[in-house]
Amino acid sequence: MPALRTAAILSSGSNILHARCIHHSSVRQLSRGSHTQLERSKTLHYDATILNFQQRRHQSSEHGKNEQKPPMPPSRLLFRALKQSLSLRPLLGAFRGQSLRSLFRQSPEELVLAIIMESVGSLCTVAGISVYVAYAYFNYFQSKQFTRFPPQIAKSLRRALYYSNYAPDPKLALKYYKLALEQCSEAGLDPFSDEVLGIKIQLAAWFERIGSYKNSIEVLEALLRDCKKWVDVMEQSVRDGLVDESGKPAGDPAPRGPATEGDSESEKEIIPENLWAKRTRILGKSVGIGVKLGELLADEHVLQGDSAGEHLVWAVETVLKELQRRQVEGVKEGEGDWMSPEQIGGALEALGNHYESKSQFYLAAPLFLQAITLSPPNRCHTAVLMNNLAISLAQQPVNTPPDPSQIPQASDSNVAARPSRSNLLASARAWALQAQATAQKVQGEERTEECDEACAVALCNLGVIATMSGNHEEAGRWFKESLALSKRIGFEPGATEAQDGLQQLQHLPTKSSKRST
Repeated sequence: MPALRTAAILSSGSNILHARCIHHSSVRQLSRGSHTQLERSKTLHYDATILNFQQRRHQSSEHGKNEQKPPMPPSRLLFRALKQSLSLRPLLGAFRGQSLRSLFRQSPEELVLAIIMESVGSLCTVAGISVYVAYAYFNYFQSKQFTRFPPQIAKSLRRALYYSNYAPDPKLALKYYKLALEQCSEAGLDPFSDEVLGIKIQLAAWFERIGSYKNSIEVLEALLRDCKKWVDVMEQSVRDGLVDESGKPAGDPAPRGPATEGDSESEKEIIPENLWAKRTRILGKSVGIGVKLGELLADEHVLQGDSAGEHLVWAVETVLKELQRRQVEGVKEGEGDWMSPEQIGGALEALGNHYESKSQFYLAAPLFLQAITLSPPNRCHTAVLMNNLAISLAQQPVNTPPDPSQIPQASDSNVAARPSRSNLLASARAWALQAQATAQKVQGEERTEECDEACAVALCNLGVIATMSGNHEEAGRWFKESLALSKRIGFEPGATEAQDGLQQLQHLPTKSSKRST
């Protein structure tokens, strides 16, 4: 699935402006697979999550009277629309109170023309409504997201989404989400399949949308535990020799060779996913869930920063360990590709944002730098990452060098390599200029509002860095450019920060300005 990013926003604190973008990593979708040794672990922690949710909702004290009726079947909606469109009441009502014969005698041409136009209009209305209803029916009720489920499960999901999006009712929406999951279990669907995991992720997203962050976190944490458990059991089975190099249970008969042209359609078999491929998908899904949990736990409505950091650190470590394993052991048969560079960069950026929020800029900077190397150079978000790196470098504290006599001889090289404040500010300025240039050169379909906002942020960051360097005249020019651009593109946060920067310059003591190079 593809990753979503929000536009650059301005951080608060220390009067430092920088771009902060939330990264919704794409995660690989999961499909079905089977392994007799692993079946026991699939349902260990599966059914105990969705049953005891506490909802934050406003509902009537009457339970039976005010329940909304289930959505009308699409066929009835179609017939009702057609019936209303074919009604002749509008045509007859136009001549109510007058004699049709007298109208014909007075203006025969106009009467005939009016009747023809009214008839054509009614037919056009019927045709338009018919096309729209048919389009809505086949693109929603018969879309792939429903047809890949058995009919009863698809019916429950339609109602869950109806009460989530079209006629919001938290009580009924939760009822049908739970019913759909119960039906998946009764139907014997793989709990780690794309379909079942998708229902749980949709449920967590719905909880977040209605403001029930606790329930959303509980769903994702339970899902992450199950995925980790599956991966652990699979890896232990490999170590115990229960899974061979081809990713199949040891002792299973060799798979049938590829189908030939002479085989009939019924004889052609779909090659099942092996355990190595399933591990790749589940592990990638786990990384995405860990990043999302880090985002939710750090939200202002939750504020569990330590737990957020634990999930983000685990996600990044898992990504890097899997990359290292593949380099050492090689890619297994049918294992497939690991996460894309942009997905890996999203995990690194999320952890960098976490460290930045805790003012641990020395930890955030290398993560942003690595994320930049993984981000395409012709993307607006690359400029956002450069802005983040620039401001992380500018805000890094420089410790006072200790007494050389108290430093062991072996650490002299480390002391000499410690960057100075001027070096950090020079690097920050260079990255801010690079962010501005990157945002300006993106053209075509790749250019979005994020580019313009990143450019405004870069200009303001250059003003901040110049202020920190003591170059007030240069800082004023950067702030004015940022203010003009922010007003032109309607970027209010950028305009506010640029104005604040100009006001602060007026209260600073006058210094001889030197333009940094």
